[in-house]
Amino acid sequence: MYKRSDTITCHIGDIVLGGNNKIYIQSMTNTKTKDVDATVKQILALEDAGCEIIRVAVLDIEDARAIGSIKKKIHIPLVADIHFNPELAIEAIKQGVDKIRLNPGNITNKEKVKEIVELAKKRNIAIRIGVNSGSLPKGMALTAENMVLACKSHIQILEELDFKNIVISIKASNIQLCKDAYELASKTFPYPLHVGITEAGTTFSGIIKSAIGISEILNLGIGNTIRVSLTDDPIYEIRAAKEILRNLGLIVNVPELTSCPTCGRTQFNMIPIAQEIENYLYTVKKRIHVAVMGCVVNGPGEAREADLGIAGGKGEAVLFKKGQIVRKIKEENILEELKKEIDKF
Repeated sequence: MYKRSDTITCHIGDIVLGGNNKIYIQSMTNTKTKDVDATVKQILALEDAGCEIIRVAVLDIEDARAIGSIKKKIHIPLVADIHFNPELAIEAIKQGVDKIRLNPGNITNKEKVKEIVELAKKRNIAIRIGVNSGSLPKGMALTAENMVLACKSHIQILEELDFKNIVISIKASNIQLCKDAYELASKTFPYPLHVGITEAGTTFSGIIKSAIGISEILNLGIGNTIRVSLTDDPIYEIRAAKEILRNLGLIVNVPELTSCPTCGRTQFNMIPIAQEIENYLYTVKKRIHVAVMGCVVNGPGEAREADLGIAGGKGEAVLFKKGQIVRKIKEENILEELKKEIDKF
């Protein structure tokens, strides 16, 4: 099995994927790519949230031609998602895209694939071979083995042309099938793997499903980049991805929130405060552990590993640092004071 640190490296813009334990966070825009202003606005927001690679859908030639304008206004590698029409891949490469995503299930013209590969080679553009459980070539039963087989047939074309700047994704919506496919792919190919559970669902169910599936795959020691696929604003994909990586110990430069589930001892309006602090921490670019606890009885002790936090009383809360109480804060001032302490840390 090719572990994260064993794979061939792949260059995507200024990112080197594979060959180490670094896992990059990806997302995909849901704007119309030809709407350059809307697409750039969304990408910049995703960048600020922690997105490191961004993919856009290329449905027609206008989308492909918009790539050049988008590239000039963003700061992370740009991937073009191409289906059915190889001419769109050619135009996207000419516009300066950093990576092309192709699906062997719907681009079957080998001569056109060769043309794309030769152009990508000249411009040092990466190619992701993406196989999804819903888009296998006609007549192929849905198994992990057939997903890998479909992937292999396309990769052989690239390898015959001495092209190695390759990333592989082999996603399924079923967690066990997805895990089996990635495990088999890691034994079959030396290339970096882009991991995700495709069509995971809406925010609540999709995050749970993605967290289970992606974690199981990453815990095998495989996977070099991830996307959490959600039916929602893609900003939640980035937040979920960071939480998955943080809880697996695979990313360290992100904040952590601890909060209790509340009970009858809680005497202040804790839930909206915890939610607001969670949202605030998504804007913080440093390692800090913050706790929002419901009562003074157990709060500071239960959250003694936190760098700082609050534990509520009746109409007030105590501020504590490393489990030690520092001072009291009136309930109406909790958010403001805790945010100041976070900023000062």
